[in-house]
Amino acid sequence: MAENNQNAVAGNVAAKPKPAAPGAAKPGAAPGAAKPGAAPAAVSDGGVYKPPVDRPDSNPYKASRISLVNTWFQERFYVLLPVIDYLKKKEVPQHRHSVWYYFGGLTLFFFVLQVLTGLLLMQYYKPTEAEAFASFVFIQQKVPFGWLIRQVHAWSANAMVLMAFIHMFSTFFTKAYRKPRELMWVTGFALFVLTLGFGFTGYLLPWNELAFFATQVGTEVPKAVPGGAFIVNILRGGEEVSGETLTRMFSLHVVLLPALLTILIAAHLFLVQVLGSSAPIGYKETGRIKGYEKFFPTFLAKDAVGWLIGFAILIYLSIISPWEIGIKADPLTPAPLGIKPEWYFWGQFLLLKDFSFPGGELAAIALFTTAAIIWVLVPFLDSKASREEKSPNFTMFGLFLLIAFLVYTFRVFLLYR
Repeated sequence: MAENNQNAVAGNVAAKPKPAAPGAAKPGAAPGAAKPGAAPAAVSDGGVYKPPVDRPDSNPYKASRISLVNTWFQERFYVLLPVIDYLKKKEVPQHRHSVWYYFGGLTLFFFVLQVLTGLLLMQYYKPTEAEAFASFVFIQQKVPFGWLIRQVHAWSANAMVLMAFIHMFSTFFTKAYRKPRELMWVTGFALFVLTLGFGFTGYLLPWNELAFFATQVGTEVPKAVPGGAFIVNILRGGEEVSGETLTRMFSLHVVLLPALLTILIAAHLFLVQVLGSSAPIGYKETGRIKGYEKFFPTFLAKDAVGWLIGFAILIYLSIISPWEIGIKADPLTPAPLGIKPEWYFWGQFLLLKDFSFPGGELAAIALFTTAAIIWVLVPFLDSKASREEKSPNFTMFGLFLLIAFLVYTFRVFLLYR
């Protein structure tokens, strides 16, 4: 009886309403009515509910109130915004050794000058044995401002090597090659070698007496190595330095080396942007970092100031101390006294002279090669630096190479001035 009463009472209670299906109209609402301000619900043909998706405008500058020129560019290049935003977020540490950061940018700037002035010189230069020297004289004396373009090209080549040299050794002594920047060091060393290759291949192009005999001496060095005669034949295009050598050096100088250098510069700059600038070991832990500044535009603006100063120095040197054209090369004449390569090869040049005993040239080349291999593998050998610990042994190794290079270079200056 009580059970029946309970059922009766339960029957009088209103049943709890079932939840409405997604997309179904609420009771009392007009069919198809949507909530004010809400996106209409999407229902596929099969009755499956699909929530609305708010997609950002593919062109954020479509309705912006800016000039027509800016609108035209921003509508087409807004995809570069993430890159610009990344550069704005990138920071460069500030400390007492921050000045060394600018030498990498200076090296790049002088390379750009090399490309621009080289393209202008190519309009008049003729890479043949009969016309090379005459074309240089024509550029120097007849082409409007040709003398200035040639001088800037010559001085910027030397400045590029000097900046690369300083940048490499400053990177070494601040141990900026340590983990995770090993590949930055390897690509930087490869760029330095290619820079020296630019100097070597471009030295012969004026086809004057000094360049001819210096190239003859320089291309003779590989003969001391087993199988080196094959390398000499490739470089010279024959047994002796000739017009074929000039053509090969020209093609290496304006085609192969610039292509390789451009690829390596792109890889190096990519690594620099991704991994950032390294502070010396222990500076973060001891609080010797004064702060951080934005790479863009603050650091880049300071870099540009350095470029302007470097360009002004090049113009000054081009006017005050121009490079001479010299005398046209004659393979039949004996080599003049005091023939030497460019200053950045003086150390190797004199070491080969000092190792003039039988088998000495091979020993000197083996010494160069061993030092270069150790140098490029330093990030992988210096385990202490990778653990953020000081590594005095590698510092002493770098100091020994730097002092030896400076001493040998100064000796050549005294002996051949």
